[in-house]
Amino acid sequence: MAPSFFNIKELRRLSRQSFRTDRSTDTSSDASHGTAPTSGSLTPPSIGQQSDPALNLQVKDQLLSPSSAAPLSRPLPQPYPNGASNRYSVSGMAGLGSPVASGKGPVLPVSQYSPRITNVPDNTWVYQKVLLVYGTVGDDHVHSLDGTVTVSRLDDSFPAVSWPVCNSHFKALVYMMPGANRLRFDFSSPKLANSGSSNPIHASYLTVHMIPPSGAPPLQLAILMAKDSPGTFDAVPARIEREGNGLDTAIRKFRMAAYLWQAFTAEQMWRNKFGRRVFRFEEEWTTGTANHRDREHGTQRSEARVHVIRTDKTLAELRDLNRAQQNPNASDKGGLYQIAVDAIRDYFKPLPGQDLYVSVLLLDAHWDTMSKTIVGHAALGGSDGNGLYLGIFGSHCLQSYPTSFEEVVPAFTDCTPTDTNHVSNDCNEAGSSWEAANIGIGAHLHETGHLFSLPHQETGIMLRDYVTLNRTFVSREAYSTRTRSKGGPVTQEDECSWHRLDCLRFRSHPCFRLPNDPVLNSDDSVQAWPVDGLTLMAATGISFVEIYGQGDEECHSWIEFPAENGGVQRLVTLSEQDLRSRLPEAKRKGKLRLSVKSHGGGSLDIDDYHKMCSKEACQLKIPSALPGLPKNAYRGNKLGLSQMEGSEPHEFIFTSALRQDRVLSRIIFYHGLAFDGMEFVYDDDSRQLFGKRGGKKGGDSFDMDIRRGEYITGFFVRSGFWIDAIQVLTSLGRRSPLFGNAHGGSAHTLIPPRGYNICGVTGSCGPWVDGFSVIVTK
Repeated sequence: MAPSFFNIKELRRLSRQSFRTDRSTDTSSDASHGTAPTSGSLTPPSIGQQSDPALNLQVKDQLLSPSSAAPLSRPLPQPYPNGASNRYSVSGMAGLGSPVASGKGPVLPVSQYSPRITNVPDNTWVYQKVLLVYGTVGDDHVHSLDGTVTVSRLDDSFPAVSWPVCNSHFKALVYMMPGANRLRFDFSSPKLANSGSSNPIHASYLTVHMIPPSGAPPLQLAILMAKDSPGTFDAVPARIEREGNGLDTAIRKFRMAAYLWQAFTAEQMWRNKFGRRVFRFEEEWTTGTANHRDREHGTQRSEARVHVIRTDKTLAELRDLNRAQQNPNASDKGGLYQIAVDAIRDYFKPLPGQDLYVSVLLLDAHWDTMSKTIVGHAALGGSDGNGLYLGIFGSHCLQSYPTSFEEVVPAFTDCTPTDTNHVSNDCNEAGSSWEAANIGIGAHLHETGHLFSLPHQETGIMLRDYVTLNRTFVSREAYSTRTRSKGGPVTQEDECSWHRLDCLRFRSHPCFRLPNDPVLNSDDSVQAWPVDGLTLMAATGISFVEIYGQGDEECHSWIEFPAENGGVQRLVTLSEQDLRSRLPEAKRKGKLRLSVKSHGGGSLDIDDYHKMCSKEACQLKIPSALPGLPKNAYRGNKLGLSQMEGSEPHEFIFTSALRQDRVLSRIIFYHGLAFDGMEFVYDDDSRQLFGKRGGKKGGDSFDMDIRRGEYITGFFVRSGFWIDAIQVLTSLGRRSPLFGNAHGGSAHTLIPPRGYNICGVTGSCGPWVDGFSVIVTK
């Protein structure tokens, strides 16, 4: 007869609480809802009664136990103080496997040698294909350890990869897939017990969630070749025999280099408090190349796509052009860049107004042993001015690149001397294989920075710090032929970086937008008004201001205006005294130059602060309502360059601002493929013409509601070299049509600061209007 305390409710309670099996592969565990520690267990929260033939025996044994009538209380594992990861040791007894979720299982002691992840908190959200993970093992202050950390996925959808531990520190690359990535980190060392067993005890677990940021434009990867190129790159015979030097190998190496760019940049953005914000790649479904097993088994994955493009030039033409460019007296220094621009445009065929970001590897770069020069190579990055942002770099260091995760550390620690009988020692900084990898991967990343509109900086990748790029991915540096140093352990302070200003630019770049970013105003421009010192305005908010002293090429001082609590500063006032105080003492009395950036990515350069804000340049006197007391009026920052042939200044104060008995009744706009002029007509039919009466005959008229006292509050302008189109904004919230070329130039909204009104217009006109701003007064 069954014991009296046996009942169905108790059985259900016990089955939920006590019965687990490590045979289940169901992933719908408590951890998926954020309620369980990231122990890596895939055990489901409950198991059906008939799921195991031995279940009835287990139930019977527990029910006969005197303590089974009361709920079992099990203490939860204590998290680590820094909260960086949840670590649990796995018992060395066979069959116990991993600890179960939510602490509902045997409480196992935590191994002091379980890897601790220091840069990626548990349940982090990321947006990239490859994640860089830093961590420690044990306590390096007490006893430094060397060994290996093996990173594996609990679902085995990507093979385990081992990474070296040096002085208790390790760095690892982790392949991310959309969704939850449940990872296990196992440490082994010949100095520790059970390290080599099939069930190691020094393990920790981490869950990382990945979302592909499909809402941002991708960085395209392309290999450019001559029309008769054999499709090979420079390599020593031993390399060619081992891995080949054909197009397929080039694609795998270039793709892996791009993954390293992405992992490095995301980590740098995280260190600068911008989250793991990073560019993405266009992807294709192809045989996986990030690990050896995929290539052996033919496993298909979604990988970064590398476009292969042939130019209409022959190999001889490319190399002859390059030889001519290396002549100091060459007239065309950008020949290879223009060839790349033409080939990229012909291949991608971007639509009008479509921006395209492409990083190109010039496969036909070749080390000419006779002339001791690299031909078919150029290192350039920037924009063609029509929406194509392009960076190009040669393949002369490609043989030293890794092709997969397993080859990253060997590639960055390979001290094989550079054989200049077959490959180049670029700038005498690539004397060994790992240093050549730094130069090739790092310098190409430098040119990719230029295509993202980065200038040169005082430190970082945009200087030449990429010669230490290897330190980001290894915990011990090998012997360096460049510095003649024996190497040793690498700390975070030793690594190269993106400069803080680079990260600020990335924060606002369209390629770095994340799925949860708020929608920005389409007008990313910055406007400057010489009132109250210097007043800056931007619809998307002011991000930062770079300050340059006289003679400065790189920025050394800047002011940041971060978005606080989701809000941005759309209006900022700067004083000359404050700006100069931020410069070194020797620079404070010279010319002051500013570059203002908006959160939308817009930019405004002020070449001379004092000249722009001086009374001679920006102020003029206009009559006021009180006789003998003129008012000050101020010219805003001008749009357009005023450099067309025959350009002449145009400026006047509105009659309605000078006389109270006159009212602006309508505006006539003259326009064609650009903006030719506008005529202000008053209630007595008197007129003021800005520009000229060109374009459409008679122009187009926009009437003001004089009965309701409507007046002009601003202008929306599209401009570049000249003024493409103009729209009027009024006090009643109305907008005129956009007259002129509505798709030309870039957008600018001219609205005066609070407390000021528009009282006139200023600018210039040549064949059509090529300069425009407004005059404001209190």
